[in-house]
Amino acid sequence: MNILDKDTIQVVLADKNNLEYIPEVIELLKIAAHKEGTGLAIRSAEYLNAKFLEEKAIIAFVNNKLAGFCYIETWDHGKYIANSGLIVSMEFRACGVAKKIKKAAFELSRKKYPNAKMFGLTTSLAVMKINSSLGYVPVTFSELTTDSQFWKGCESCKYYDILVRTKRGSCLCTAMVFNNSMEKENNIKITKDEKSCISI
Repeated sequence: MNILDKDTIQVVLADKNNLEYIPEVIELLKIAAHKEGTGLAIRSAEYLNAKFLEEKAIIAFVNNKLAGFCYIETWDHGKYIANSGLIVSMEFRACGVAKKIKKAAFELSRKKYPNAKMFGLTTSLAVMKINSSLGYVPVTFSELTTDSQFWKGCESCKYYDILVRTKRGSCLCTAMVFNNSMEKENNIKITKDEKSCISI
């Protein structure tokens, strides 16, 4: 297992000053999307450019090298929100980068859209574990947004045909929704120490 000092992992809110990293992000998405057993939608440079300018993306660096990425997206006029496209460079996997990115994206989502229903789709066991630690629970696809624009985003995934055959009833991804009641009951939140790792 790779071990990194937490101070070497820098997680930042992507903005206009980080547009130069978009080609690298796209390359990471392509590599992850073609990995066997991984369902991941590939986004265009235009799409990611908008996310950076809207400050709806998180990027991570390790020793000034791009290490990972994630963005947030809303549907149904802000009623639903997801942290999508979570990727980590193979060079920096298994050392806590994904967890820090996911927590930063979670915090950003709660700050921008505190009343939105947070959900996610993933084939990654590691992401499922991180989601669970944040208060997400597995659900059926029927509890997700019905916004056609969301499902259109799945078209670039290599498993899209499964989604079509099941009429959006299921796929290889596991659907998860953030349980707000768990946040209150178990005091699930981003700690002061975790917030300090996000440079905004």
